Amino acid sequence: MVKTPCQEIVWNTIPALQAALAVELASRGVSQIKVAKALSVAPSAVSQYLSGKRGYRVIFDDDIKEFISKLAEDINNGTIPESELSNKFCTICRHLRGEETGNGAGI
Repeated sequence: MVKTPCQEIVWNTIPALQAALAVELASRGVSQIKVAKALSVAPSAVSQYLSGKRGYRVIFDDDIKEFISKLAEDINNGTIPESELSNKFCTICRHLRGEETGNGAGI
């Protein structure tokens, strides 16, 4: 059975994005509890992201890594509303699928 693009995103891409964000936030000194709250996941999930047990199946290119780093900075500084995080994930997924982001700015 062939997986749809959405299945691939749910099983691999979203966990990889969460893992990358968890690592970025932790590297900025954010506690695992605060990372879990920011990502709306359990603290145990953050622990698994940081240890490489979860979210390791996707390797991002430099553009995505830069976007994730900027996103982590915005989360850490409180300059992005929690409700906006899912939109940022959608932007990354559209970029990964080669779709236009709709704003002409790319990633």
